[in-house]
Amino acid sequence: MSEALDGTVALVTGASSGIGAATARRLAREGASVALVARRGDRLAEVARAVEAEGGTASAIVADITTRAGATDAVDRAVAAFGRLDTVVNNAGAMLVGPFADAPEGEWERMVDINVLGLLYVTKAALPHLIEAAGREPRRTADVVNISSSAGRVARPGTAVYNLTKFGVNGFTEALRQEMQPLRVRVSVVEPGNVDTELTSHTREELRAGVEAQTGSIERLKPADIADAVAYVVTSARRVAVNEVFVRAADQSW
Repeated sequence: MSEALDGTVALVTGASSGIGAATARRLAREGASVALVARRGDRLAEVARAVEAEGGTASAIVADITTRAGATDAVDRAVAAFGRLDTVVNNAGAMLVGPFADAPEGEWERMVDINVLGLLYVTKAALPHLIEAAGREPRRTADVVNISSSAGRVARPGTAVYNLTKFGVNGFTEALRQEMQPLRVRVSVVEPGNVDTELTSHTREELRAGVEAQTGSIERLKPADIADAVAYVVTSARRVAVNEVFVRAADQSW
């Protein structure tokens, strides 16, 4: 294990699978104690066991961050478990694709709730703890890392509301970065391209063949590739602020 994050605490949302699980395990290998936040308790327990098997420390926190109370409780439980909070990775997300005119309104609401409101609620609850950590050892800096998407840069047919949420995450991240810079809380965005996760499985069954036709020829990124990018951001020296990391699959043209 590395010692880059020894003595620090990281909270990762959407930590029960995919990028979130890989990121939690990677930050634990860098020395952080990790608070794993998601709704699926059984999956969180598996990730916690994996972290501990690799010599790390983890706490599984079952929470629904799409409510203000759920997000605040998750942050409070992480601080209660470990005594501080140095890093927040806002990874939880939903991608429900399809033509806008035919999309059920419930899909829009789910994406806005998770991709936007959940991120805002967690960040707001975490900021006082991050500001405090930024003034203390061992690092004298703290980090918010928002997981956006290539869809926060490039709009395509069938992803209108997902684009809306991820373009919004990018804009929010940059504005918050400027607000937090004097306080030594670094705010960064990581924008993955096509990643091999279960995210696309949430698409309505009648649309999945079309999605696969668009992306099936791409050798997709692995969750660990994005975890590497997050680790690069948060283990950088205090003098370094990595504001944005855009990671496409090598075969991805858009």
